[in-house]
Amino acid sequence: MKKLQSTWYNMVIVLTLICAIASGVLAYVNNKTQGPINAINQKNLEDGIRKVLGDDKVAIPEPEKLEDGTLIYRTEKGVAVQSVDPLNASFGGGLTVLTGFDTDGNIKGYTILKTAETPGLGAKADTWFQEGERGCIIGMNPSKNKMAVTKDGGEVDAITASTITSRAFLRAVNAAFHAAFGGDVDVCTNASAQQKSDEGATEQVNN
Repeated sequence: MKKLQSTWYNMVIVLTLICAIASGVLAYVNNKTQGPINAINQKNLEDGIRKVLGDDKVAIPEPEKLEDGTLIYRTEKGVAVQSVDPLNASFGGGLTVLTGFDTDGNIKGYTILKTAETPGLGAKADTWFQEGERGCIIGMNPSKNKMAVTKDGGEVDAITASTITSRAFLRAVNAAFHAAFGGDVDVCTNASAQQKSDEGATEQVNN
């Protein structure tokens, strides 16, 4: 077999063929794996919804989809909301949180679905705010409790040495409540409009 001459033209042809073959293989593999991956992600989401609502048999409805990407699942056991930190939403969100509320807006549970935070901090957020832990938010209601870290005048203890991650997490939870139950929440302070009104009234009385 005659050896292919090492010319610029031949090199371009060979590289083009290699790229075409590699692209074809990657497309084939992606096509074969995308279905199973989507099925796994969907199952994980459904398991997460049942977990945060505290019922492993609740039926999962089609979600309400908001323009910012928030997903709201209204069930007979309460509401589960998939939300991101509003301040980082344009960057893919530092945290994607699934929060479960009862019909009155009290937090029943939560889980971290995705994190782009510093390795390890996302894992801490998944446990730090659970029931029985130092930063527990279970049972709180964003319309009644100030869902912010204590350093910002709130009621929630921040993750040790990770106030930024704690703030991002609480912003996502407040955004979830706002999406499901309405009302306005300041993403910078995590305070609801009702809380601000109450605080303003208190200041007027004190003055």
